[in-house]
Amino acid sequence: MTERAIPVLPADDLRVAKNFYVDRLGFDIRFEASEDGTIGLLGVARGSIWLTIDSPMSGHGRAACVSLEVESADAYYDEWSARVEIPRTPQNESWGARTFSLADPSGNTIFVMGPINS
Repeated sequence: MTERAIPVLPADDLRVAKNFYVDRLGFDIRFEASEDGTIGLLGVARGSIWLTIDSPMSGHGRAACVSLEVESADAYYDEWSARVEIPRTPQNESWGARTFSLADPSGNTIFVMGPINS
C-alpha cells in the first residue's frame, strides 16, 4: 500500500483552476465533482504528484502553498514558462536545492524544487 499526502488547494472558480492545472501545467484529471463547473472538487495528477482543488473551500485557509519535489526544476520551468508567467528562473539555494515558484489563479503558491545541477 502506498501512503501519500494530497494537498488540497482552494480555488475561486473550478473552471479557471482546471484550465490552469490541466491545460497549462499538464496535469491529468483524476476526478471531478461539480454540478455547475465552478463549485466543487477537482483531483489532478502528474506522475506521482496529486493535488485536489476545492472551490470555494470555505472554513479552511486561503492562499495556500504546495511544494513539489521533482527530478529537474529546470525541465519543469522550461515547460511551464512557455504557458504561464513565472516570476524568476530556477536558482540554486544554499540549503541544497534548485527552486522556482509560481502562483495559480487563486493566489496559491506552487514551489518547485529539484536537485542542484552538477
